[in-house]
Parts: sequence; structure tokens; C-alpha cells
Amino acid sequence: MPDDADDVMGVITQQIEARFQMPLADLRRAAAAAPHANNDATVVMKWYGMLTEAQEVLEKAEDALVAALDSAPGDVLDDPVMALAHQVNAAVAVRDGRAMVVRHYTDPTSLGSKGPGAWRGAEAAPRRSPALQTAPAPSVPTPSVPVRGAAR
Repeated sequence: MPDDADDVMGVITQQIEARFQMPLADLRRAAAAAPHANNDATVVMKWYGMLTEAQEVLEKAEDALVAALDSAPGDVLDDPVMALAHQVNAAVAVRDGRAMVVRHYTDPTSLGSKGPGAWRGAEAAPRRSPALQTAPAPSVPTPSVPVRGAAR
């Protein structure tokens, strides 16, 4: 599966380089040298690093699963092999989640982005009162109903 991993990481690398208009290695050095100069670049590099780690964990889990499958007798998978398969599934989920975060931060039109055409509703919107009434409802006296067997 290394081809798929190379494709995923390659596409994300291209998205990052297009967003910041510089090679990934240069962006990584710039973000490390001056993390407060461009917060977006710093955040993207942080998440890209976590994505790279997740990809490495996935590759190790896949290698372990392939080795276990090669040595498994017959078509029946035992519990240790199934546990490895679950580890691969979990590693894929983590990798894909981190890839989604990186893609979100590299998309200049995503919510909260500071890129061109971005929605800035939360920062630019003036504070308003709630749309619904938030005061407690007036209490209405309820008629008392005698309870059978209650002391008078």
C-alpha cells in the first residue's frame, strides 16, 4: 500500500505548497524559525507533522498485518491477526482524520480561514442579543388539588 500512501502524502504536500507558494521544506524551516510570523503556516506544519507520524504508524501496522497473514495457516484468521487488522483500521482512521485537518487548513475558503474569500463571520459579526427570549417564563399559579390519603 505504499503507492496509496505516497499519493495521499503527495497530494497534501502539493496543496500545502500551493497554499503557501513555497516548497514544503522551506515552509517547514520558516515556520520553525518564526512560528508567530504566520500562524496559519505554523498550524499547517504542526498538523502535517502529526499526519506524517500517523502515516508511519499506519505503514508499520500494515507491515505487521501482512507478515501475520503470510504466516497464518489456512483461511481462518485467529484473534492476534484480527487484532492487527483492527490496529490497521484505527491507524487509517487517525491518518485520514489528520489529513482532513490539514486539508481544512490549506483551503483558503474554509470556515475560519484567513485566506482570500474566507468567511469571517465570527470575528467580524457584532454582538447581538439572543434571537429567542431568555427570561424565565412567568409563573402561573396552579390550583391545588387535594391528594387522597394526605394528612389535613
